Amino acid sequence: MITTYGDITPRTAAYVVVELLKRAMPFLCLEKFGQSKSLPGGKTMTMKFRRYNALALATTPLAEGVTPAGKKITATDVTGNLYQYGDLVGITDIIQDTHEDPVLQEAVNIVGEQAAKTIETLRYNVLKACSNVFYANSVAGRTSVVAAFTRADQRKIVRALERQEARHLTSIVKSTPAFNQESILPAFVGVTHVDLTNDIRELTAFTSVADYGKMPAWETEIGACEDVRYLKSTIFTPYEDAGSGTTTGKITTSGAGCDVYPVMYFGRDAYGIVALKGKFAITPIVINPTPTKSDPLGQRGSVGWKTMQGTVILNDAWMAVLETACTD
Repeated sequence: MITTYGDITPRTAAYVVVELLKRAMPFLCLEKFGQSKSLPGGKTMTMKFRRYNALALATTPLAEGVTPAGKKITATDVTGNLYQYGDLVGITDIIQDTHEDPVLQEAVNIVGEQAAKTIETLRYNVLKACSNVFYANSVAGRTSVVAAFTRADQRKIVRALERQEARHLTSIVKSTPAFNQESILPAFVGVTHVDLTNDIRELTAFTSVADYGKMPAWETEIGACEDVRYLKSTIFTPYEDAGSGTTTGKITTSGAGCDVYPVMYFGRDAYGIVALKGKFAITPIVINPTPTKSDPLGQRGSVGWKTMQGTVILNDAWMAVLETACTD
């Protein structure tokens, strides 16, 4: 009889999840910095994120012996829809019997990487659509982007975030399969494509991770510039040929225009995600090649995964997207 996890027990499934997530973690930059919630056991189709609102200032002097009326705490709820995603890879009895590598383990590793890249791409597609957009060198729009960004562009963004009282990140979700957090030194975070690594290193007052001293660096972290720590990933792809037609010295896909790279900047509680961690984060399903009505000789099996995921921007003013060209 096929269980929720195929031909493996819940105990084995728990082990498979850990192994799957170990392969996934290095690809999940955005996992660290959002307001993360684990998926409840009921598998609801929506997830509610809550932001508590600041109180109005108490600028009126107190009257002697009179208790003030007081204020009520208010909150803003943002609800995000959840959708199911998943995939599988096929295995055969011949591969299992004759292949020199541990095929099942390799299949678990491969689908773990696929799951992570899929989820990170889905999150990126939501977050890069933030309405708080800046353009390198303060040009009018994406089609005019021609310059690589500078520290002046970064300072403009940091100032805009601080004007909206965006808070520095002071803790992140740890890069382990467990749902834990760790404290960090206060900072905003910028994430972008690996192509921009050299331009980031050219920022005035840039500090490489090699010079952090005792402060630990994150996976894929490039370094820091003033209030911002930068990370890179191949997943945060540019808008191809979307910038200025003046492409000299800039990366372009076909030569029709500069490729435009989003750099996403985050403060605390800027966005919410369903964490790819916890008991119900992801379901592994392993079907061994065994005889069934549809496969009488037991020649085919599979290793797969499925998960419920959703991403929502909680406050556009607490994050920003800088669109920039990239030096060739």
